[in-house]
Amino acid sequence: MEQTFEIIAKTFMGLEPILAKELTQLGANDVQIGRRMVSFTGDKEMLYRANFQLHTAIKILKPIRHFKARSADDVYEEIKKTDWSQYLDSGKTFAVDAVVFSEEFRHSKFVSYKVKDAIVDQFRERTGTRPNISVANPDLRLNIHIAEDHCTLSLDSSGESLHRRGYRQESVEAPLNEVLAAGMILTTGWQGECDFIDPMCGSGTLLIEAALIAHNMAPGLFRKEYAFEKWPDFDAHLFDRIYNDDSQEREFKHHIYGYDIDMKAVNTARLNVKAAGLTKAITIEQQDFKDFRQPKQKSIIVTNPPYGERISTPDLLGTYKMIGERFKHEFTGNDAWVLSYREECFDQIGLKPSIKIPLYNGSLECEFRKYQMFDGKMKVFRSEGGAVKTDDDKRQMAEKHRFKKNREFKKRLEEKEENEEADIRSFTFHNHDLFDSHKSARPRSPRKDDNDRRDYRPARDNRDNRDYKGKNFGRGGKRDFGKKHNRYDDEED
Repeated sequence: MEQTFEIIAKTFMGLEPILAKELTQLGANDVQIGRRMVSFTGDKEMLYRANFQLHTAIKILKPIRHFKARSADDVYEEIKKTDWSQYLDSGKTFAVDAVVFSEEFRHSKFVSYKVKDAIVDQFRERTGTRPNISVANPDLRLNIHIAEDHCTLSLDSSGESLHRRGYRQESVEAPLNEVLAAGMILTTGWQGECDFIDPMCGSGTLLIEAALIAHNMAPGLFRKEYAFEKWPDFDAHLFDRIYNDDSQEREFKHHIYGYDIDMKAVNTARLNVKAAGLTKAITIEQQDFKDFRQPKQKSIIVTNPPYGERISTPDLLGTYKMIGERFKHEFTGNDAWVLSYREECFDQIGLKPSIKIPLYNGSLECEFRKYQMFDGKMKVFRSEGGAVKTDDDKRQMAEKHRFKKNREFKKRLEEKEENEEADIRSFTFHNHDLFDSHKSARPRSPRKDDNDRRDYRPARDNRDNRDYKGKNFGRGGKRDFGKKHNRYDDEED
């Protein structure tokens, strides 16, 4: 039986409940919500699936040591107690990321240096040789988290942040983070039951993430590699089986529409959609939101208008007033969700939201508001049995109050505290064996793609050699459309 161990999934503040729900649906055990993270237990397959299938995780960490330290020397000594030959050969490279919340440790880079020194010194003392440091593409990436004197040392199984899906070819100014976009959509509860509209789509991130959710496609389909593929115990057959399994994908019977006033944004979004192979599910057109008209089919709007921060607009308040007017007069009978930063912008919408959910966009503490559009006055709507707040809305509203404890709405994170840095606090780690034995899995037999559902599903054997419209995604070669097999059968590691 496969051994289980502790795993940590990092995310953005505000998305922890959504990530916990994803993990529960994935089959994770002991799911516990923390601050910008969710802890859980699972085996090697769960670790691979978490990286490949979660929409709202930015990193998947595997803790290997928990210890207390009150000084840099304590950290050095504790790190040297680990037998690093289990994880690293002297000819390999490694890197260390540090996240520090402590009065004793004021500089995260200094902590990183002490960890590196301890590992290098152990190799020198035992073998006379040492592994090298590689920041860009190391063979092993480590993460050390210090909260006061509590230290957690983890293997970073993801490598590059998981928000970098691999489908984005070009972007517009201040593009929306893919993990945040997916979190916004999952927060609405939409799973593809109706049409989806983003009237200010920019580079198309919300549209593509919506299509992945509607089809129940893994967001890791277009990613070239994960850090765990370089681990000594990597099970290539198991990961190929996970990658090639599309049995849970589903047909999307509705459609996704994107609009933008900027033709450059429209062309960028179309390019990204095509790279993701989702042109059959998504239509993008140039259109000013002021020209938006009532859709013929039941729809939901999810959008991220300019805030006047990284993206400016000549008449910011006028834009939000126009948004409210379009919602009220041209979106009757549907729900609209808006992510924004300034209270005065929300005021200009002029509509009463049924729910307000705090979310961070970069360092900005924003709010994600739902507007339930009905015809006529509120009193008449309620008298006819209409409900502005559902039970789920009320639950999410209750959860938002944890934000108020430390920070008021619409303030920036502290300069030293990046939103992607997890704060691993206030939960109990479980004692499990830290590494399991190598397990082989029979690779999935080749099967034909469902070409009616999307343009292509990239064969995993060609993730390193993908080619689209003459643009080389890897080391050369063309994508093998409609073919899936284990690339490790005919490639050297």
